Amino acid sequence: MRILIAACLLALVILPVVALGMARANYAPPAADAPAKKTTSDTTAPAKETTAVPAKKYSRSGYDVTPLPRARVEELAKKLDPEAYRVTQKAGTEPAFCGTLLDNHKDGAYCCVVCGLPLFSSANKFNSGTGWPSFFQPFDVAHVAGKQDNSHGMERVEINCARCDAHLGHVFDDGPKPTGLRFCLNGAALKFYEKSEQRPAESMPVKTETAYFAGGCFWGIEHYFQQAPGVISAESGYMQGSVDKPTYKEVCEQDDTAASKRPAGYKPHAEAVKVTFDPTTISYKDLLRGFFEMHDPTQMNRQGPDYGTQYRSGLYTTDDAQAAEAKAFVAELLAKNLFSGRKIVTEIEPAKTFFPAEAYHQDYLEQHPERGCHIGKPWWLNKKTAAAAP
Repeated sequence: MRILIAACLLALVILPVVALGMARANYAPPAADAPAKKTTSDTTAPAKETTAVPAKKYSRSGYDVTPLPRARVEELAKKLDPEAYRVTQKAGTEPAFCGTLLDNHKDGAYCCVVCGLPLFSSANKFNSGTGWPSFFQPFDVAHVAGKQDNSHGMERVEINCARCDAHLGHVFDDGPKPTGLRFCLNGAALKFYEKSEQRPAESMPVKTETAYFAGGCFWGIEHYFQQAPGVISAESGYMQGSVDKPTYKEVCEQDDTAASKRPAGYKPHAEAVKVTFDPTTISYKDLLRGFFEMHDPTQMNRQGPDYGTQYRSGLYTTDDAQAAEAKAFVAELLAKNLFSGRKIVTEIEPAKTFFPAEAYHQDYLEQHPERGCHIGKPWWLNKKTAAAAP
């Protein structure tokens, strides 16, 4: 029964990204007094679509987890010692209590011996008494994959490196809290790097950039940016306002206070989305193009039925280069007269502190597909325009 439970846990928890509930562990439904969106027609959500442009796969921690071609894996495997090759390429198992990493208590990361992807952290290692290195959760939920293993007359769940498919070991449901799982690893499948040690490029996250966009309700803007090729993460939040750590209720009520009763220098917050992206895959200009295809930049303090200063259009830049590119892009749009002579009211300002929105706003349209925002398709989801993308 225990093995069957482990298999069920993996099907729900590990495949395809060892979810463990961690990716949305902070999700909670809105409180009873949470104000509703000022909208009258959010009845259909933009459907989750496959991007028209092939994109790399990234983990939430910023690593490239795109599956490697088999030819590349074989090339990397040739450099392994015989034991590491047997374990990772032939699904072998090293003898208990014989691995070199069993009693390793140093701080650091345990990476795939084949492709270098970080798989487990010393912070999640524990002594299971089984004779093999054991962990209660992976380094990142997207770095470890799993599949049913019925070999040797047993029903088990095999775990593999998500990037190169190297065999790592098995997972069971007899681990400690908070997951209750035991990832039982072959030390020969791992390469350990101490916390202070410089890891090679293949064991490091990609070099990313950050951009901030405000274009009405952040649910839709976040949802579509998450699907862009090269975007690692998109997070909803509040920025450019005067209040530190505002709540959603405060942001919704910010226009209700008379100007005469506000402190000097007061400015309301905008619903914004923080986009972390890989500039080698998608450029800031590519993101700008998609952003202006998503919303109407000529509407002042509103988008469709959503109205108020929180719904204003804005580009909040992180450096002089972004500021120059944003201004040039807007000028280009005006020169093309794409909005029938209407003025673009998108504010362009240096980014101030970004305050993440409450957990129930994150991934909102994935959690509530029956809801939606008034939003247009960006080029990466539009087959007619994707081919002409820069």
